Amino acid sequence: MMAFHSPFRSHEPMIFIPLPFVVALLLLILFVVVLRRDEEDEPNRPFLVLILLAALQSVLSGLRWGYEVQAIGVIMPVIAAMVPPLAYAGVSRLVRTSRRPLPVRIALHAVPTALILVLMAVWREPIDIALVLIFVGYALAILLLMRPGADALRLAPFEGAVPAYRAIIFTAAALSLSAAVDIFVFLDFTWAHGEHALTLISVSNLAALVILGIAAAAASRSRAPAEMVETGPRPETSEDKQTIATVDALMETRKLYRDANLNLDRLARKAGIPARQISAAINRAMDKNVSQYVNDYRIGEACRLLAATQKSVTEVMFEVGFQTKSNFNREFRRVTDMTPLAWRERKGGAEGSLASS
Repeated sequence: MMAFHSPFRSHEPMIFIPLPFVVALLLLILFVVVLRRDEEDEPNRPFLVLILLAALQSVLSGLRWGYEVQAIGVIMPVIAAMVPPLAYAGVSRLVRTSRRPLPVRIALHAVPTALILVLMAVWREPIDIALVLIFVGYALAILLLMRPGADALRLAPFEGAVPAYRAIIFTAAALSLSAAVDIFVFLDFTWAHGEHALTLISVSNLAALVILGIAAAAASRSRAPAEMVETGPRPETSEDKQTIATVDALMETRKLYRDANLNLDRLARKAGIPARQISAAINRAMDKNVSQYVNDYRIGEACRLLAATQKSVTEVMFEVGFQTKSNFNREFRRVTDMTPLAWRERKGGAEGSLASS
């Protein structure tokens, strides 16, 4: 390409700012936003560190490929090996309380980084393969933790469990994407002498870092540890009936569903029944999860309020325990197969016909 020589052009060199630096800045802003959002509660530290590590990786990528700082290539595999254990640790805090002591957990999650350090010192050829195995292994481990679905996040408010669950699935997808990039780069160097390596690394790794950062930020809304719930087709038991009767009584007499921050752990404390027992009983006896069970009560009261009062849909939504219109409308359609306004119009028309007759 021919250079354009302008008489007005400055003779001072332009500062080149690689795209990864911009991504790193956005991730740092995201970190600050999440930190401020969670300042009143105990934050999910592994996810916060994960966002910072993603920003650091982005900076290192900019230095390596934007300014050709070759020494960065020695650090990047070690930093990369820290990402999957941090992602798993963050998810594990949302899903269950580990029975292993904290030093043991730290030691176990330090193994991948230690492995890469050893390979950097004695045998660098299999580093790429080792990183692929680490990323894929942790992605599968995260998916294994999330087998029960959104109910696994038992301490998340019911309205926030599904978004957090989706964010965690995106986290596993980002780890898989990073592993796929490493495989494609390895094949590119083998067959095409690295002709497409720079493009693959720049685009795909940046995408993975952004996904990881955003997913960690979204999932960190559920901060407390939780246990996994049992799943599987098992017949309803007498204990299940008694459990549901107890929870039903709480819902009908104390209107617990009106609490927008209600979650499985809080419900379990109110009922004096283990969270796992409540979740399993509702799943077996009603073929639904706890979130749907609670929202059924919320929608039931919303229907009554829409038909019997002049309150706006938004007022009704907040009164029965929902926090967002999207979730309220979605659950209302699931239960009634119509929108809140359509329900009000239908019930209003029916009552008018009865009054005139």
